[in-house]
Amino acid sequence: MSAALLAWYDRHARTLPWRVPPDQRAAGVLPDPYRVWLSEIMLQQTTVPHAAPYFLRFTQTWPTVADLAAAPDAEVMAAWAGLGYYARARNLLRCARAVAEDHGGRFPDREDALRELPGLGPYTAAAVAAIAFDRPAAVMDGNVERVVSRLFAVETPLPASKPELRVLTARLTPMTRPGDHAQAMMDLGATICTPRSPACVLCPLRDPCAARAAGIADTLPRKAPKAAKPTRRGTVFVAVSPSGALLLETRPETGLLGGMPGLPGTGWDLRGAGESPPSDREVAEAAPLSADWRRIPSQARHVFTHFQLILDIMVARTAEESRPVRGAFVPRARAQADRLPTVMKKALLLGLSALEA
Repeated sequence: MSAALLAWYDRHARTLPWRVPPDQRAAGVLPDPYRVWLSEIMLQQTTVPHAAPYFLRFTQTWPTVADLAAAPDAEVMAAWAGLGYYARARNLLRCARAVAEDHGGRFPDREDALRELPGLGPYTAAAVAAIAFDRPAAVMDGNVERVVSRLFAVETPLPASKPELRVLTARLTPMTRPGDHAQAMMDLGATICTPRSPACVLCPLRDPCAARAAGIADTLPRKAPKAAKPTRRGTVFVAVSPSGALLLETRPETGLLGGMPGLPGTGWDLRGAGESPPSDREVAEAAPLSADWRRIPSQARHVFTHFQLILDIMVARTAEESRPVRGAFVPRARAQADRLPTVMKKALLLGLSALEA
């Protein structure tokens, strides 16, 4: 199976900005562990088309792990804005600095040593070990889970099936070209063994595939029903000075969106269905400065991994002499919306539209 898969990969490998193509790899071109690691961190919970431009900007701005390790936190967090899951960006810096300071700027080449770096879980450590160093590590992302579930007709729903899938993935992993094998499995899941309507007729593993033989390929992998996500609510304040500056603050280092620029606001409270939000008076007491605040009808809504968030938006135009107790006014050119986390960008654009209407 590995030979058939690698032959297919040699002909059909995707062209990706962080990948050494199989023909170049065969000619002796080695992957850069920094680029492999950076791409894997970015691709967690993010699609290839969305991650690719961020990867190119990061590698142009910080070409080596030492460059990234020396970068100011605020610049890296701002460059990450829009990729989501901001704990990844904080761990990115922690890991880069650990590699630079503790490993002489070189990533360890073993899976167990990679696991000791900040932010590298089992999947990322295995991916870097296999792709960057050609170690026979079992790499299992969502695409690989789907391929293996179908190949062996594993009907146990995810996530309960993960241990079995990991054993099967390890069994499939060859000693020869394990890095290309891992990328071939990912490509197969992304382009052929897709979640819906898999193109079994084009698959290099169609003959040994137990799910195809049983006619159940498009029903696998099975997944346990997802629990409904709770709803949290909060309020943000959009303030514009007479010169057009916007009021922003840096969020606390810990917690969701930690260390990111954002709009001043209240906490995000868990609220039951139908429960009323705080009154305008209660919200105004939490405002970052005294102003004629008004609530706009629009709300910013965003879905995080474990909850959905609804943000009410208060807007005001301030007097020149206003001094906020939280945050600072930033010229609009510096406060570009695309440097804010997505949920803050949504709220800011809604608030500015209401003020300018």
